[in-house]
Formats: sequence, structure tokens, C-alpha cells
Amino acid sequence: MIILKSQEEIEKMAQSCLIVAKTLEYLSDKIKPGVTTKEIERLADAYIRGNEGIPAFKGYRGFPASICTSLNNEVIHGIASYRGLKVGDILGIDIGVKKDGYYGDGAYTFPVGKIKSDVEKLLEVTEEALYLGIEKAVPGNRVSDISHAIQTYVEANAFSVVRAFVGHGIGRELHEDPQIPNFGPPNRGPRLKPGMTLAIEPMVNQGGYEVLILDDGWTAVTMDGKLSAHFEHTILVTDDKPVILTKVK
Repeated sequence: MIILKSQEEIEKMAQSCLIVAKTLEYLSDKIKPGVTTKEIERLADAYIRGNEGIPAFKGYRGFPASICTSLNNEVIHGIASYRGLKVGDILGIDIGVKKDGYYGDGAYTFPVGKIKSDVEKLLEVTEEALYLGIEKAVPGNRVSDISHAIQTYVEANAFSVVRAFVGHGIGRELHEDPQIPNFGPPNRGPRLKPGMTLAIEPMVNQGGYEVLILDDGWTAVTMDGKLSAHFEHTILVTDDKPVILTKVK
């Protein structure tokens, strides 16, 4: 069941989403060579709690960390450790925040120092695919119009979209209906209506789309060992253009 949000609910979600956006902004200049993902997680946890939020991922279905820190060939659900970042790495940070009973969710993939031009292109294409998907989140379109826009752009740039994980509705629960794949034909699935709140999140690989789950039971990595990027926004479907909630005003 897809839950349409009232204005009061949207305002509460906006607060959670703002903390997500501000946390990502806060971390942006902390991601440097030599810094560990454990330190990044500690800083994020403290910042979220300092802004009266709760790190939504901590303990969610047993997840052991406050945020997801996915390094290089890790697609999503990376767990922070004492490994230090190196020049040329890319680090995907996925953050969920709960405040006043409502969730926000967002992700950004950061370069560590100078990265190679092909890696820079991977990040640019993934982020652009996110915004092309968001553009399709208007009343009358269907969920798969978002999916198709993302896949078409990614594959036109010779990358692949992950099939094993998808975007989702969000609100009182971290994961709600509908699921939002990053692939598929257009004009399929539920119609989009004002009041829907969606977490759109392309995960894009340099090589093939296949992934493996590591022995920790969480970390998803590319099967071929090539790099992966992840960008995400929580958005609101309105009568007009979609509104990005995970954005610093």
C-alpha cells in the first residue's frame, strides 16, 4: 500500500531529510586520505544526534553501523572499519535519519583526493541519472518512468545499473511501497500522485551489474571487482515539479 502524506507529515519528513542533507554536507570536507571510515561514521553519528535526529540504520534489521560507508567496489551497505582512505578512492555514504517518527534517506559518493577521469565520469553519470529519474516523478507518470530514465542514461554512458537493490517509498517507515527499480521499461507500475514520498537511488557499476554479499551479511560488492557509485535523494511528488527534501535550503 502506497501512503500519501499529509502536509503535517511532509513537514516532519522535511526535518529528517534536512538533517540527512546537512550531515552529508558536514562530512564533505572530512573525507581525506588517512581518515578511517570508522571516524567518518563517528562524526556522522554525533552530528545527527546533535541535531536531534536518530541514525536510522543503527540496529535496523541488525545492521551494526550508524551509516553505510561503501568503498570503491562496495555497492551499498558497507560497514565502517579502521581502514584508512587513500587518494583515488571513492566512498559512498548512505545516511538515514529518524526524527519525530518520520524518516529521511540520502546518499552521495565522494572522491578521495584526485580521482581518475573514468572514475570521475562514473560519479557524474550516476548523479545525473538520479536527477533525470527525479524529473520523471510527476503526477500521471508511473514508477517505471523513473526507472527507465535512469537505466537509459546510465547504459548510454556504457555503465550498468544494479538490479539487486532498488529505491523505495519512505515516511513513517524507512522502507515503504512502492519499490523503485533503476531499470525497466517505461509506463509500468503504480501511477505517481501528489503526496507520495520516494527515495530514488541509482547504484551504478563500471562493469557488470552483478553483485555479491560479503561474509558480514551486509556489504554488497561488484562481482567483477570494478567500482560502483551511489547517489540518493528523498523527494516529494507534488501537483507540479518534484521537490527534493534531502537538500540544504
